[in-house]
Amino acid sequence: MSRELVPSDKNIWKLLQGYLKGDTQIAPYIQEIYLLECHIAGTGYLDLDEIEPELNAGDPLLFRREPDNLFDHLAVAIYDQKERKLGYLPRAKNEVPARLMDAGKLLFGKIETKERVNNWLKIMVRVYMKDL
Repeated sequence: MSRELVPSDKNIWKLLQGYLKGDTQIAPYIQEIYLLECHIAGTGYLDLDEIEPELNAGDPLLFRREPDNLFDHLAVAIYDQKERKLGYLPRAKNEVPARLMDAGKLLFGKIETKERVNNWLKIMVRVYMKDL
């Protein structure tokens, strides 16, 4: 990965600007900090059949913390561009992203791949941070 400043992806920029509701300006040139790659957990518990054809590699993903989640106080939910829940960061990989988000850092994702594994929709994502 390059260490140079690169233009932010305009789709991610628009998604994050809408999420922040104008509270923060995002610089058009900023380095996206890659954190990790993982699958989206919990897709088997959601009905994603209608959503799946609309999901493509490179699509931006929105992350939201769920500190009151009954099953995991470090839960980070993942949403698509239309703010439809796709699942969660896996519990084994959510501690650092959750703590960064709790500290006010802006995290987002991008779809890498998707495939059907029996009845499970396996969506691989990359997680990034924008340090505003």
